[in-house]
Amino acid sequence: MLPVIYSPDFLLHDTGHFHPEKPERLTAIVEGLKQVAWADRIDWQLPTSIQERETLFFIEQIHTSEYINRVKSIADSGGGYLDEDTPVSPQSYDIALLAVNAWLDGVDQVISTNNPVFVLARPPGHHATRNMGMGFCLFSNAAIAANYALQQPGIQRVAILDWDVHHGNGTEVIVEDNPQIIYCSIHQYPCYPGTGKKSDRGKHNNILNIPMSPGSTLVDYQSVFDDEVIPFLTNFQPDLIIVSAGYDANHQDTIANISLQPEDYSLFTDYLLKITRRLLFGLEGGYHLQTLTKSVISTLKSCL
Repeated sequence: MLPVIYSPDFLLHDTGHFHPEKPERLTAIVEGLKQVAWADRIDWQLPTSIQERETLFFIEQIHTSEYINRVKSIADSGGGYLDEDTPVSPQSYDIALLAVNAWLDGVDQVISTNNPVFVLARPPGHHATRNMGMGFCLFSNAAIAANYALQQPGIQRVAILDWDVHHGNGTEVIVEDNPQIIYCSIHQYPCYPGTGKKSDRGKHNNILNIPMSPGSTLVDYQSVFDDEVIPFLTNFQPDLIIVSAGYDANHQDTIANISLQPEDYSLFTDYLLKITRRLLFGLEGGYHLQTLTKSVISTLKSCL
């Protein structure tokens, strides 16, 4: 069985009309997964409720209290914006906490079963810094999950691979001081948010940024996986790999200009499975509903 952690409550994060990070992203994926030939092998799981876990304890290890309180205050006052792209609706704060719980549940399951888990949650997180939300992101899910994993028995090294088309500036700035975490991002450059230069290596040489030119295809990605990504991850010998699984590098996704196809993510997943089955995938971007759905299906199919 392949665990997928999902809650209909994730649809309650209301980003407004015409926003690309919309609830339909999740409903499209859910419907797609229910129709695959191996649907009976998916283990649908609800995340731990925010009443059952001291979620803030783990978020406060990553984000400042001032920022956390700001998100809560905006939600409590009826909603607003963290920046021009990042809305907060009345329920967004609680849903963001629930999303963090889903990622933490994923960590627990991967460690206990030694098998992959997919977290199908929103809002995404890899652009959120310690004190600022941006780029549709509220809390830094991947960084919180990595930090949490290091507090579990037997976990000494955690790798984060970010294959979203945008550089995860928030994740990088949060983890770059921690020698027990490595971060690798493959992203279009130049592109939002303008970070992720090749020369940025982190204080412990634990950062690997791979800027990709607009129009890059699978051939280009295979080259960097073979020559850079896999050696970087393998040499670190991680006890767990967290994937910031964004799918906006698809050719049909107009938010950027990379030309991958949904089936390419199956190959990326196969690369990682050769290193370890301790893989936690968590949804980040991906805004063309059909290719987003097909890409998640390709990722999961490789894990069966």
